[in-house]
Amino acid sequence: MTVIQESTVAERVAQALEFLDQAEAEFAVGDTRQAAEKLYGAAVQAVIAASGQRGWEYQSHRANKNAAGQLAEKYDDPFLAAGFTAAEKLHIHFHHGDMEDYQITADRYTVRQYVERMVNLVEEYETNRTP
Repeated sequence: MTVIQESTVAERVAQALEFLDQAEAEFAVGDTRQAAEKLYGAAVQAVIAASGQRGWEYQSHRANKNAAGQLAEKYDDPFLAAGFTAAEKLHIHFHHGDMEDYQITADRYTVRQYVERMVNLVEEYETNRTP
């Protein structure tokens, strides 16, 4: 039997940042659907990193959405929920290709800011954690 080793928080953060870079490369060649999915992936990896630190569930879409909501409440920052919602919209665009360019542009920057904010929260949590 093969055991899949759980990714570390640092690996999840690195993957989130890599997905952000990949999204920009996809936008550069005009593939908004692939770019949208990379942005969604970046947001999810960032949420998983934060959830993993806190011992929260993260192995389903619902768990990730709930974690984004919990973080928004904990930090009194509605953007932590809204940013995840923007990522969800981009995920839907990947499947259906139905977003207008102006919507993609707005959500593209929202998700980038969201991931950067989440990475900062993960780093702050690591710094302030007591052994």
